[in-house]
Amino acid sequence: MRNLASLLALAGLALAIALFARDNAASIFTQVVAASPGLLLAAVFHVLPMTANARAWQRLLPRAQRPPMRVVTFASWLRESVNGLLPVARIGGEIVAYRVVRRHVALREDAAASLVVDMGLSVLSQAGFALFGLALLFASGRTSTAASQLLWGIGAAVALGAAFVVAQRAGALGALTGTLNHLFAGRLGVVHEQSLRFDEALRGIHRRRKDLVACLAWQLFAWLLGAGELWLALHFLGRPRGILDAVALEALIQAVSSAAFVVPAALGVQEAAFLVVGAMLGIDGTTALALASARRLRDIVIFLPGLVAWHFSETQLRTDEMTSPSPPGER
Repeated sequence: MRNLASLLALAGLALAIALFARDNAASIFTQVVAASPGLLLAAVFHVLPMTANARAWQRLLPRAQRPPMRVVTFASWLRESVNGLLPVARIGGEIVAYRVVRRHVALREDAAASLVVDMGLSVLSQAGFALFGLALLFASGRTSTAASQLLWGIGAAVALGAAFVVAQRAGALGALTGTLNHLFAGRLGVVHEQSLRFDEALRGIHRRRKDLVACLAWQLFAWLLGAGELWLALHFLGRPRGILDAVALEALIQAVSSAAFVVPAALGVQEAAFLVVGAMLGIDGTTALALASARRLRDIVIFLPGLVAWHFSETQLRTDEMTSPSPPGER
């Protein structure tokens, strides 16, 4: 798996280099350097959607034990940093965030269930945001074969997200481990019991409908805020566009990048997406790749320090685990 991630990263890097070389890399570099102070501001703007996503997740944690926003925001920062920069197929970040938050929640299954429900809802909210972006394209008459293909992909994401949520509500994990436990003559009894507790924690969250709706609303707000990064970047690059164009661009770029989760940092794929979606919106190739570079600058400014913070957080967590008992009631 590690070798595959490395190969995909190299292939993506080669694609990105080829795209920049084809569209005059020197001109793109000059444009980005000239706009760098403003692009740094656009990068820092990402703190706002990240905080909104943290609030969305916080609503799914047990009401009586919800960690403060500073804890959940810190965990969300590490989560995005790990998923955004490391070859972890956008799963490693969830494990890192879980390790941060579980120290503040009595039962481990409650912390884990909140993350799983958040992931399922984020698939649906992102698909909804992507559909909104496509609707903006179609409404403006900017359609193409690529837009039709994106529509099919978003439809598949909706189906996948819906199936994931239904599986959570149906107790699929407990049913699966129960079947395996029967096949292995009861040797997986402990695993089955843990799965049943986890399924109950999932169902408990799904019974809190107000929190589910609030989580979805905060996630959608976060997606919309993310468009502010691109709107600011376009402004500072000297290519200002309307906010609806920025929303459409952000919606479709995020959809393509998420679909390419197996490619570390969506190398090459994200740059190609900026070119294709940018062309639909009438954005020239040089500006599109300058925007892609601004997104990479965001990764360096926000996510790279997040990896450093993760290192120190893990050190502290391991120290705490060796010197402190588990939280009361933790199983």
